[in-house]
Amino acid sequence: MDSWVRFNGQSQAKERVIRAAQYACTLLGYTLQKGGGAAELLQTVRQLEAHMSLTRKLLRLGNSVEALQAAKRAIHLSDSVLRLCLTISHLNRAMYFACDNVLWAGKTGLISSLDQQKWSQRSFRYYLFALILNLTRDLYELRLLVEGEERYRASKLSASPSPDAPLGPPSPSLPTRLHTQLRLLATVLYSNPPLLLDLLKNSCDVFIPLDRLGIYPTGSGFVGACGLTSSVLSILTIVQPWLKLKP
Repeated sequence: MDSWVRFNGQSQAKERVIRAAQYACTLLGYTLQKGGGAAELLQTVRQLEAHMSLTRKLLRLGNSVEALQAAKRAIHLSDSVLRLCLTISHLNRAMYFACDNVLWAGKTGLISSLDQQKWSQRSFRYYLFALILNLTRDLYELRLLVEGEERYRASKLSASPSPDAPLGPPSPSLPTRLHTQLRLLATVLYSNPPLLLDLLKNSCDVFIPLDRLGIYPTGSGFVGACGLTSSVLSILTIVQPWLKLKP
């Protein structure tokens, strides 16, 4: 099993590059359609997109094993919130990849009687739930970091009080508090690039299953832009491993 996980890890970069190209084709097809491009060119772009999607499904064969291994590691985390979010997220990813493998078999003709629409919807439901859990994890870690930064700033102020400061300063207005919180949030995210990238990537990705399931339709252009952005961010974390959020 470990050898299979290592083998799968070597194909992740290829899958991410093909994913970026697939969603670039989605965005290009939308642009051509809106701009009145030639019908033959539009058909070629759509066929290329479909071939890339099928290739990605081939590269993801066996990814369920890797997701299950990740779930086994996550279940031992000491933080209960991270343990719950990551374990269930990885289990949903395993189910998503399993459905995707069945869908690949249907598209290639290995399972001729497969209801591809039903399996596609099932796959996207697992994908959406995994992304929601990933976003919950990101927001939880962000809250911990913000609280830590607030405590640090409060300790600095209490350690060196200004002699001219009034004994009972008035509480700041709502716009001032909001501005302070936004600056604090920006500071925390700027100081933690892995969390920032993971939050951006998951925020982009979540619109894909929302559109495919008809929960929040956004159109192929927006989906293509989101998929392309998240793919580039994923490639960046592979090229620079320190940018990958851990655990």
